[in-house]
Amino acid sequence: MATKHKTNKSAAAVPRHIAVVMDGNGRWATRRLLPRGAGHKFGVDALKRLVRGCIAQHVSVLTVFAFSSENWSRPADEVRGLLELFVQVLQRETAELAAQGVRLRFVGCRDAFDARLLELIESAEVDSAAQSRLQLNVALNYGGRWDIVHAAQALAASGEPFTEQALASHMCLADLPAPDLLIRTGGEHRLSNFLLWQLAYTELYFTDLLWPEFDEKALAAAIAEYARRERRFGGVPAPSAADGLRVA
Repeated sequence: MATKHKTNKSAAAVPRHIAVVMDGNGRWATRRLLPRGAGHKFGVDALKRLVRGCIAQHVSVLTVFAFSSENWSRPADEVRGLLELFVQVLQRETAELAAQGVRLRFVGCRDAFDARLLELIESAEVDSAAQSRLQLNVALNYGGRWDIVHAAQALAASGEPFTEQALASHMCLADLPAPDLLIRTGGEHRLSNFLLWQLAYTELYFTDLLWPEFDEKALAAAIAEYARRERRFGGVPAPSAADGLRVA
C-alpha cells in the first residue's frame, strides 16, 4: 500500500502537459559574438534535451512555441534561416523522435509555408502517428489570437450555438488537456500571444536561462516548483491541519 501511495503522489506532482516559450536564442548567440542563426541551431539541441527530460519525467504532452505569427517581422535573412532550419530538423530528427516514442503534431496556420516544408510536416505527423510515449506539439506560424478567431469562424460555419465549450472544441489542441505548466526562458515575463485560451489556469514559470542553456536539470527545477504549488482553479485553498487547530 505504501508503494501505491507514493506512486500516486509522484504522478500528481508531474504536469501532464507542459508548454514552453523557447526564448533567448538570439541573445545567447550575440553574447558569444555569433550570428543569431547559430543560437537557433543550438536551440534545437536544447529542445532535444527537453524531449528526453519530459520522457524521463513521464510528461504526456509537450507543446513548444517554435515560430509565432509575429516572427515574420524579424529580418528576412533570419526568417529564411529559421524556415530552412525547420526543414533540416524535420529531415534529420523525425525518425529519431519516433524511435523514442514521440508523436509529432504541428499547430498554426500553414498557408505561408512552401511545398517542401509542408510535405515534411505532413510526413512527420503521419510517420509518428502510432507513437504514444510523448505527444510533441510544435507551434509554427501560430498565435493565440489567430487560434481564437479561427475557432470562432469554424464555430460560426458549423451552425452550433455559441458557448464556451463549443468554441473550445474548435481550438488547436482541443482534444488534449490544457497545459498544467508553462515554462518561459530568457527572463521575459509575458505570454507573447501563445495559447491564450488554453493557458487560463496554467501555472507560469519564468527563468532567466536563455533557451540554449535549458537542460534536464532546469526542467526538473521547473517541475519541482510546480509540485510545490496548490492549483485551485478559482476555488479556495484546501484546509490544513493548522487551520483545523485554530478553528477548534
